[in-house]
Amino acid sequence: MSSVNRTAPQMMARNHAGASVPVLKDAEKQLRRLVMANMLWENQFYIDGVSNADLLAKAVHSVDPKSAQAIALEAREQFKLRHVPLQILRELARVGKMEASALAATIQRPDEIGEFISLYWKDKKQPLANQVKKGLAQAFSKFNEYQFAKWNKNSAAVKLRDALFLVHAKPKGEAQTELFKKIASDTLEVADTWETNLSAGADKRETFTRLLQEKKLGALAFIRNLRNMSQAGVDDSLVRSYAKSVNTDRILPFRFIAAARMMPQFEDMLEDMMLRSLEPYEKLPGKTVLLIDVSDSMFGAWVSGKSDLDRFDAAAALAVLAREICEEVEIYSFSYNAVRVAPRRGFALVEAIRDSQSHGGTQLGQAMSEINKGTSYDRVIVFTDEQSSDRVPAPKGKGYVINVASYKNGINSGAYTTITGMSEAVIDFIQMSEKTGW
Repeated sequence: MSSVNRTAPQMMARNHAGASVPVLKDAEKQLRRLVMANMLWENQFYIDGVSNADLLAKAVHSVDPKSAQAIALEAREQFKLRHVPLQILRELARVGKMEASALAATIQRPDEIGEFISLYWKDKKQPLANQVKKGLAQAFSKFNEYQFAKWNKNSAAVKLRDALFLVHAKPKGEAQTELFKKIASDTLEVADTWETNLSAGADKRETFTRLLQEKKLGALAFIRNLRNMSQAGVDDSLVRSYAKSVNTDRILPFRFIAAARMMPQFEDMLEDMMLRSLEPYEKLPGKTVLLIDVSDSMFGAWVSGKSDLDRFDAAAALAVLAREICEEVEIYSFSYNAVRVAPRRGFALVEAIRDSQSHGGTQLGQAMSEINKGTSYDRVIVFTDEQSSDRVPAPKGKGYVINVASYKNGINSGAYTTITGMSEAVIDFIQMSEKTGW
């Protein structure tokens, strides 16, 4: 969920903290910045959701359509975003600049077919454009019966059955003909998931026990259902045994942090899973300074309307990730000043950062000045909502600003690479950019 800005624009603007900051003149860079951490129609600390969606729409129409479509696909495939890529394509489709193949490639779950139609009709219900019909028809050919059944939600504004009739998808072969008939008649075989079993009235304890024994719970479903399993009386030893073998690759630390907050009795197990998920990462060579924002605006500003994690949680989770892959590391928090934090691991590091100082204003410039005077380093990585009230000096080594929000104007003076988002991909980008000299 990340975007990149390297250049230093000449135009300046005022951010919401009152500081003078550069404005991105390059339309494509502005689009990337908005896309990779964009919570559509969510209210944020410095900008309301409607304004954010409007900014995205304007940015889409300011760039070459092929570039916008490429950004949409990158956002879906590499950064695992769902709604924002569809919104980009919706904006292009409404003005006749979207290609069917781009829509088909971007849709990667069956329910996204109906979601796109809902987005297309958000302002006004009207006939679907030809390229939209073609793209959605192509998307229908990507999925099997299990996938359709898993994501065939009765609560969806546009159901799969209705979408199939709207786009006139043509089946390829007998098997797909039968599959489309099942979609049309709403007779898909029920997928064997914990949701379908429980909604059908199956015993909760027996269901989770069987799914664990048959290795049918993915890591994310496992983490999210720890409370359900505990309340149902699933054997703790079975739960802990499953945790040791389930594939945790590419699950962000914030998932484990949220689960441990709800189920503290499994904190040790969740921490082991989290640290295991970070083992495959290649180490960042040399010395890295991690600088985490603990100002007021980082707390209580939820990453989405349905989340119980705020921006500090996101920043701290990324700091946990970065700490594990740094060859040598120094960790600081900042609000008004920089405060050195013990280089702990896992959940202990989150607690140490949060409790390191009081949560006041945002003076990254002051903090960076202190760090530049006090230590040498190869790179500094700042985790923040990017609303410093003072100008930020250039780093002594490589500089990265990880923005866990999606504000219009940030703090970057051009001396830092700005990466907007909360994804493991931000670290992937840093490693790749240093290897290739981007």
